[in-house]
Amino acid sequence: MASAAFEHIEPRRGLQTFAGDDDRRRLTGAAVTAVLRLVDAWDGSNAEGAALLGVSESTWDRMKAGTWDGTLSQDQLTRASALIGLFKGLHLLFADDMADRWPKLANTAPVFDRLSPVQAMIAGGIPRMLETRQYIDALRGGL
Repeated sequence: MASAAFEHIEPRRGLQTFAGDDDRRRLTGAAVTAVLRLVDAWDGSNAEGAALLGVSESTWDRMKAGTWDGTLSQDQLTRASALIGLFKGLHLLFADDMADRWPKLANTAPVFDRLSPVQAMIAGGIPRMLETRQYIDALRGGL
């Protein structure tokens, strides 16, 4: 019932959000391409890529094949944004291949509970993805 009250709220003009259909359609292609590339750089499996983006494995397969013509949801774009920011932050923090190896390495930081960051983000969803991005930003002095 509460969600019905927000059905017709339009974002302010000039403010990009992931809520508006036009913004989501416009951003989807670039977001999908970026997430496909970063999961590949991280040596992620199809199951990991699908789980990180919040899509089914069959949708992930269609995205990889270039045959998917959908639009990402607000949550999926939020996931993509967190992952892209994390990827960028890792490449600013590490000057070598550690930037792409780090997401799959077991980590003792409390936010990861001895899981790899990829495993932790899959288990924890969007909140853990945002925490992971903030963690890397803090390590590199961005917070």
